[in-house]
Amino acid sequence: MVCSIRDSRQKNTARRILVIRVSIIYHSQSGNVHQLAAAAAATAEKLGAQTRLRKVPKLANPRLLDEQAYADLTATTADISDATHEDLVWADAIMIGTPVVFGLPAPELIHFINHSGLVSIPGKLMNKAVTVFTSGAGLHAGQETTILAVHNAVCHWGSLIVPNGSSVDILTTEQNGGLPYGTCNSSWHKPNNVSDDNLAAIDYQTTRLVEVSTAYQIGLEQTTSSIEFTDISKLSKKYNFGLA
Repeated sequence: MVCSIRDSRQKNTARRILVIRVSIIYHSQSGNVHQLAAAAAATAEKLGAQTRLRKVPKLANPRLLDEQAYADLTATTADISDATHEDLVWADAIMIGTPVVFGLPAPELIHFINHSGLVSIPGKLMNKAVTVFTSGAGLHAGQETTILAVHNAVCHWGSLIVPNGSSVDILTTEQNGGLPYGTCNSSWHKPNNVSDDNLAAIDYQTTRLVEVSTAYQIGLEQTTSSIEFTDISKLSKKYNFGLA
């Protein structure tokens, strides 16, 4: 699955080899999203990308269905830094992972997105490639709606949505949860219940993201933008955003 990336980079060696920066921003409650995020980071690094694996900070009163799994995960991920909006600005490509909460992203991720205006309104997230993955209790347990809800924010950022599509074999197996929208694990309320098919799907999703981001970065080098961005100083004064 990674051959297309490596081949395309070899074809462009005469120009120069781009190093894509990938931020994997995620929240996990029982370890399933964390496992997918860690696998995504490993694939991105294998493809030669610079990678940041970042967890979204927990809220003061987290919603927990399995307190022991959450405690174990907190210990396991103690060395992973909390996500900041600078991690979004730094990246060329962004992967966002979240559990399903009533068909929506986790409140922690929503809180993180709600405070992204200070970097998104000035256009600092424009033209970044973004893809989303998730984990829910069972098949069709809100995974699709959760991913699409995150896509709403990506549209406001002015970023580029990178879906899985439907054309790769791993997305067609019965239980893998690949799906056209993004990788969708079904945990069945079990911690760390990620299958080999899930891992293959997130490997493909990461590969596709890096491939699209690489192609887009090459295109940007050959294009002069005609977009006139918002006058940030005027906008900041009008809404008291304190933007820079």
